[in-house]
Amino acid sequence: MSTLTLWIVIISLGVGSFLLRFSFLGLVGDRPLPPWLLRHLRYTAVAILPAMVTPLVAFSNDAGTGPEPGRLLAALVAVVIGAKTKNVLAAIGSGAAVLTLYILIMG
Repeated sequence: MSTLTLWIVIISLGVGSFLLRFSFLGLVGDRPLPPWLLRHLRYTAVAILPAMVTPLVAFSNDAGTGPEPGRLLAALVAVVIGAKTKNVLAAIGSGAAVLTLYILIMG
């Protein structure tokens, strides 16, 4: 890939990202949003966190073909703790603790 092509891609992605954000925040930012949209926006963080973590768990081995037992266990513990406590920080902390202990014990 040439340097010019790379810069065109970078600038295009930047402009596209700005336009997406501006269409929501700049055009609608000073008006109240409808209740149905606010109801759906509450679930944005709940949807994004699993979307970011799932590939790291599902394809975590060196070959990128399957999960490592430690990450799978940590994800399972985080899901269970999150479901029981309804606390995102408790779920993240418990998953991180399990993964850290697994790495320390198993090497």
